[in-house]
Amino acid sequence: MDLIGNQNDDGEDLGEVEEGKEIRMNWSNSNSNSYNYSQPLLVKRTNTTSQIAIVGANVYSIESLDYEIVENELFKQDWRSRKKIQIFQYVLLKWAFALLIGLGTGLVGFFNNIAVENISGFKLLLTSDLMSKQKYYKAFAAYAGCNVGLAAAAAALCAFFAPAAAGSGIPEVKAYLNGIDAHSILAPSTLFVKIFGSVLGVSAGFMVGKEGPMVHTGACIASLLGQGGSRKYHLTWSWLRYFKNDRDRRDLITCGAAAGVAAAFRAPVGGVLFALEEAASWWRSALLWRTFFTTAVVAMVLRAFVQFCESGKCGLFGEGGLIMYDVSSADVSYNGQDLLAVAFLGTIGGILGSLYNYLVDKVVRTYSIINEKGPAAKILLVITIALLTSCCSYCLPWLAKCIPCPDDLSVSCPSASGSGNYKSFQCPDGYYNDLASLFLNTNDDAIRNLFSTNTAKEFRISSLFIFLAAVYLLGIITYGIAIPSGLFIPVILAGACYGRLVGRLFESISSLDTGLFALLGAASFLGGTMRMTVSLCVILLELTNDLLLLPLVMIVLLISKTVADNFNIGVYDQILKIKGLPYLEVHAEPYMRHLVVGDVVTGPLVIFAGVEKVRNIVHALRMTGHNGFPVIDEPPSSDAPELCGLVLRSHLLVLLKGKNFSRERVFSGGDVLRRFAAFDFAKAGSGKGIKLDDLDIEEEEMEMYVDLHPIINTSPYTVVETMSLAKAAILFRQVGLRHMCVVPKSQGRPPIVGILTRHDFMPEHILGLYPHMNPHK
Repeated sequence: MDLIGNQNDDGEDLGEVEEGKEIRMNWSNSNSNSYNYSQPLLVKRTNTTSQIAIVGANVYSIESLDYEIVENELFKQDWRSRKKIQIFQYVLLKWAFALLIGLGTGLVGFFNNIAVENISGFKLLLTSDLMSKQKYYKAFAAYAGCNVGLAAAAAALCAFFAPAAAGSGIPEVKAYLNGIDAHSILAPSTLFVKIFGSVLGVSAGFMVGKEGPMVHTGACIASLLGQGGSRKYHLTWSWLRYFKNDRDRRDLITCGAAAGVAAAFRAPVGGVLFALEEAASWWRSALLWRTFFTTAVVAMVLRAFVQFCESGKCGLFGEGGLIMYDVSSADVSYNGQDLLAVAFLGTIGGILGSLYNYLVDKVVRTYSIINEKGPAAKILLVITIALLTSCCSYCLPWLAKCIPCPDDLSVSCPSASGSGNYKSFQCPDGYYNDLASLFLNTNDDAIRNLFSTNTAKEFRISSLFIFLAAVYLLGIITYGIAIPSGLFIPVILAGACYGRLVGRLFESISSLDTGLFALLGAASFLGGTMRMTVSLCVILLELTNDLLLLPLVMIVLLISKTVADNFNIGVYDQILKIKGLPYLEVHAEPYMRHLVVGDVVTGPLVIFAGVEKVRNIVHALRMTGHNGFPVIDEPPSSDAPELCGLVLRSHLLVLLKGKNFSRERVFSGGDVLRRFAAFDFAKAGSGKGIKLDDLDIEEEEMEMYVDLHPIINTSPYTVVETMSLAKAAILFRQVGLRHMCVVPKSQGRPPIVGILTRHDFMPEHILGLYPHMNPHK
């Protein structure tokens, strides 16, 4: 083993850190270079390392994923020996798993709808019943008590069982598909808490949605199926072994993310486009087909169960079909004045959306101070927000005056059921309270009320102002607490209210229905916060069943995104940065063009010989956290020093555990090929591979030799040391690499200069090496 040249610390590959253990981190601000994580994570405090990240409220080391195909002798022998029936099994299993992901995600989505509608319906009917008997204090106590109880249960699940289930989950899924594996983000416990915590949180009346967590749920289901079997539970069917690699798991999780959107919004095509535009960092045509098939299965499952529930067998759930907010009955005709109103809507929506992101960033950073104090603090924060939300939802409708019921209605007024457009609240017969119709409803029903067409005067302008301010602020202060919480529904709700308000203000010059303005307002807010265009456009069209509105939705999304991009980045990208997840962007940063790859590699470089002493390998594994080691053959094994390739840490551990040692430094690759199969070196599910402590090597064996040639990746991606860092960054991301070898430009030097990993492309690392460099040029 040699130490030569330069190598980065491969910092993303540190060992797992014990949960709750305090970590000394490199947090910097203008006054100090290092902070302990227990200090406030405020605006001037940023993470200066890409080696750790926040999962839940705790800090863990993170690890990169091996998306590259390791072309070693074992792999080549395995492919040469595969029969046509085995290749057919592999392809068939991919489609079978896509089917199972669609079925599982569709069932979970349907369960979420039934559970939320019935739990919320019971709570709202109880409150309405007490209100009708003029027992106003008891009504508030019942309403707030139900909300606090449900919120506390959701927070307890997150705090004690799966901290990684808190929040939306979309940033974590994006990070995984980008090549980042963080602690427990796709674990079975996270899946369990995500499902039940989301139901409890949404039913508790929080300004959150179940749509974001559904994406995480779909990814968790896909990850569970893609573990490649389990020896612990005797699931070791030979077919499952094909999925013991990160590449195939990545494809399955992409299908799961798309299925989650399809189940949440009942938008199968929108789900595929969401995975393509927002979630996935790597795409190909075969994956498009499987993703489309998965979302089609979700749509069929939901359709079947919704039809089953239309007969009233599912409690309070059962209306809406596959179109959640149908606005197709409105007349869609517009002129130049309408286009000006729509442009105004998109511009202000972009500004408000970027402000929303800015405030969410500050709130999440502040909540991290509270959440790190332990489960009790998390639960107390959730209960506080639940009480505040209950007070707003129950008390603000008292500010509204009773409105006489319209005469030409096809529905009852006031509404007799737990939901509806016309809530009586404290009003006498024949009157309704428009604010109560928005606050004392599920979020889905409130959006449906705002999207309702041919009801221009249903909500007063003053009521819309009050509801917009309340929803906007409640959505901001709710995100970041320890419950599964999606951002889609709060943003759609605030945007719909904003759009309907603009429609009322512009009704003298615009002929568009106020319900259509509400839809366009929702699009403007979504574009201003999420910064997506194509997928959001299709999701909204599938949600509302109105293709005629397509041009206006496109215009609003483009304007709002363009305006918001001038202020800050999208909300999911912000959360990735807050959590410290080292996400590689699709484009290189401007300052990378002023550097070459040789400028950022750091040392020392740990190198193995083709036939290496066991002691040297064990020492290197024990003293470093590297996951890839270059292997060099030197004379007399070769005519001149040459780079044989790269060997992975996990493969070295398997080889050492097999004890295929020799007393002399000789080639023994044939014995390795006979004793081992390619699947022996496959990646174990959930990171449960062989650890260094699992090895039982005696002192005598430490002096023996082991031939590494059969497990060396003989064709690693290499770049010359003079390549632009920007060019290397784009290549690294597009190919999905974990290691990139840097070779010298001139002869007469060692055959490798260093190894680039994800850490070397992070601004924290580069600007740490060159602090005087302008990050914007």
